[in-house]
Amino acid sequence: MIEEVEMTFDEALEYVKTNVEVGDILEISYNRIFAPGEVLGFTEEDDMTGEGFRVGLQLNGKILNQCVEIDFNEIVDDLIEMRHITDDKELVIEVL
Repeated sequence: MIEEVEMTFDEALEYVKTNVEVGDILEISYNRIFAPGEVLGFTEEDDMTGEGFRVGLQLNGKILNQCVEIDFNEIVDDLIEMRHITDDKELVIEVL
């Protein structure tokens, strides 16, 4: 079942922190980038370095198949949509 919701950036970030787990599929669309992948882990914000909450993804693709870490502080103005896929459901978050 696919559910669609609208959230602010802060609400979407809080959703990721509380609901997304290692092994889930998270597809992040920001600026002109589409990054679909399996969640490998999370890194909390670091006030000393200024880095924000980060999600590690194993990208799934036929040509590009690598690990990346997405810093939500860096994409705050560009985040368009996220899709969270688990065994039970699929949630599409449109960022306002």
